[in-house]
Amino acid sequence: MTNPLLLSVSLTLLILFHGSLASNHHQSQQQQLNKCQIDRLNALEPTNRVEYEAGVVETWDPNDDQFQCSGVAVARHTIHENGLLLPYYINAPQLIYVIQGEGLTATIIPGCPETFQSPQHGQHGGIFQDHHQQIRRFRAGDILVVPTGVAHWTYNDGDTPVIAVNFYDVSNDANQLDNNPRKFYLAGNPREEFQEQQGQQQQWWRLASRGKGQQEQQKRSCNNILCGFDQQILAEAFNVDESLIDKIQNDDDRRGGIIKVKGDLQMIKTPRSGRHSSQEESEYESESSKREPQMNGIEETICSVKLRENVGDRSRADIYTPGVGRLVTLNNDNLPILRSLKLSVERGDLQNRAIMAPHWNRNANSIIYGLEGSAQVQVVDNNGNSVFDGELRKGQILTVPQNFAVVKRATGQNFQWVAIKTNENAVIASLTGETSVLRAIPQEVLANAFKISNEEASRLKYSNQYQTTLSSGRRSSQMTADA
Repeated sequence: MTNPLLLSVSLTLLILFHGSLASNHHQSQQQQLNKCQIDRLNALEPTNRVEYEAGVVETWDPNDDQFQCSGVAVARHTIHENGLLLPYYINAPQLIYVIQGEGLTATIIPGCPETFQSPQHGQHGGIFQDHHQQIRRFRAGDILVVPTGVAHWTYNDGDTPVIAVNFYDVSNDANQLDNNPRKFYLAGNPREEFQEQQGQQQQWWRLASRGKGQQEQQKRSCNNILCGFDQQILAEAFNVDESLIDKIQNDDDRRGGIIKVKGDLQMIKTPRSGRHSSQEESEYESESSKREPQMNGIEETICSVKLRENVGDRSRADIYTPGVGRLVTLNNDNLPILRSLKLSVERGDLQNRAIMAPHWNRNANSIIYGLEGSAQVQVVDNNGNSVFDGELRKGQILTVPQNFAVVKRATGQNFQWVAIKTNENAVIASLTGETSVLRAIPQEVLANAFKISNEEASRLKYSNQYQTTLSSGRRSSQMTADA
């Protein structure tokens, strides 16, 4: 028979435990919310630049108030021709937008089978099959998805540099460390890429060096994760000679995190975008997954998940107005992996001084990166204060917190942007247009709310006949010129 006193104590401890968890979760949420108490936004440029043998890594300061509010860190990678971005993983899920170029990439999901083979030449001239996970071809306009703690590498086999912007959602629940982006390289000798963390990491390094092998650790300058292990232990783990381990822990490697490949990588290559359409590429990936051996449900779900989608193709648009612009959205409906990452994407294009009408993001922060041209952007907070009224140009980033109202107008012939939003199904609420908030409010309510006549309220509701959030800026331009 169960002891009533013991049962009572157990229930009390259980309640206290769950209460403590809820309190800690609430405190964590409250700390994150307090970081959004900002009264001024800025269009931001990269603050740090690291040059490697075959490329450049530029980063934005993650300690800036805007990035602290959104919980996102950003980096831009430039990989020169025949350059290889060495395998690394990071403590946050990341979305990569390919601005320019094409090449090969692989996302190495732990525990998944090596279902692809590439012919390799052996030491004595023979040919053997190298087994590995799937290699995917990417092109400009692609969104590449990399889950938290999953390693990936990128190779530029094209004739032009690959330029990509990486968004790291460091405030994601999958990150159990802190809001500092921490890149863990599996090879090479990369430098610190997020400059503001150098002091913290150096302090951590000094503390770690106080233990066993202090002198050996202090002498070693190799920066990939294999460098921190004892050579003998690694040799036993890999079942190789210590001389080979000494090579992979190479202190003299000065190539950095992006290296020049000697010759060409001899491995399986998916069709190039120049010769095949994106539909054919998707069919290729689909057929590739069919060739994989039958596994249980976990492998079929995780190992064959779709990790790439193109949002740069002009033929693909969720919203399109001729001569005005287009919008493409990527969320958990058309790329299911985004459901677990709790992220979504918006790709926009405004033409001829067109306007994306005043709106707000109902359930997400928005991190906007300018791709081409420039736009006049205005952002308003909950007190009706303008927290940003300026130009957003190519290569700059602007963060718009959740529910802050924002309007964009192309200042030239064209403005293009990509925005990462911190919700897997981000939704906007527009102030003008057929499906807008004001359109759905009765005319008499508007007349009284704004202290205007019913006729003026009617014009306010129905003058903009565009069915979308995109509208022509010609009338606004004419009014500005007349003034």
